[in-house]
Amino acid sequence: MDREYLQKALSFFNTDKSQWYGWKKYNEDGSVIPNNQRMCYDCLILNDDSATMPTEAEVNAKIEELKQAEVDKETKKQSAKSKLEALGLTTEEIKEAFGI
Repeated sequence: MDREYLQKALSFFNTDKSQWYGWKKYNEDGSVIPNNQRMCYDCLILNDDSATMPTEAEVNAKIEELKQAEVDKETKKQSAKSKLEALGLTTEEIKEAFGI
């Protein structure tokens, strides 16, 4: 699971709570969880007792929604660029005027 997307997805839950989640530092056997392995759903903990833990399915659905939004944004950008080129603008003009 991509850590960046995981944190973005978690920001959509418990929006009325500040710093509602954190990451386990130790396994059940007391061994330290390396930092590069801590940011995953299985290591997610609540820092706020009044917060609600989202299910893994909810988090994964939000991650897919965020990824799809990025794809859609890029698709729209390419569509706009193609339409501007069809109107006769050069790639340089489009980039200079619209940053695409």
